[in-house]
Amino acid sequence: MHRRTLCLALGATIAAGPLGAASSGPRIPDFTFASIDGGRHDLSAWRGDPVLVVNTASLCAFAPQLDGLQDLHDRYAERGLRVLAVPSDDFHQELGSDEEVRDFCSLQFDITLPMASITHVRGPEAHPFYAWVKAEEGFEPDWNFNKILLGPDGRVVRTFGAATRPLSVPMIRSIEALLDG
Repeated sequence: MHRRTLCLALGATIAAGPLGAASSGPRIPDFTFASIDGGRHDLSAWRGDPVLVVNTASLCAFAPQLDGLQDLHDRYAERGLRVLAVPSDDFHQELGSDEEVRDFCSLQFDITLPMASITHVRGPEAHPFYAWVKAEEGFEPDWNFNKILLGPDGRVVRTFGAATRPLSVPMIRSIEALLDG
């Protein structure tokens, strides 16, 4: 059972990030993320499947969205959806170590979906994936829980701001269109 223990009071004041479509954009280069469990998550291994990349933070008011991300993973993994959570402290709301993040997400949200190590998602130290998305699509996370949906061809299909819940109609429609298409 998922435990929802964080307060959402602050979340209502944070605006959603930009939305966009870019299905005709350039193919994504091969990127890897260090895994929170050791090893690596190689996005090229997921080519041919839609991939949802989400910058997360354990202490953010939007952290209960981890339940929704896990639900997406559980619901659509067999049909090919890959969900990658990318913990980041760029907005000063992440715990101090990968171990703390992994334990918190496991205990509070029963997370089993792939997670990266704590990663920069904006600015000069941004992970190359996020730097590429900014350069190619003009999209940079402006808060935690911004979502980047990649199509099976590795292109950015759509971006979603922090306020868009993982199980929202726009998110589900965008994902199912990629799984059915």
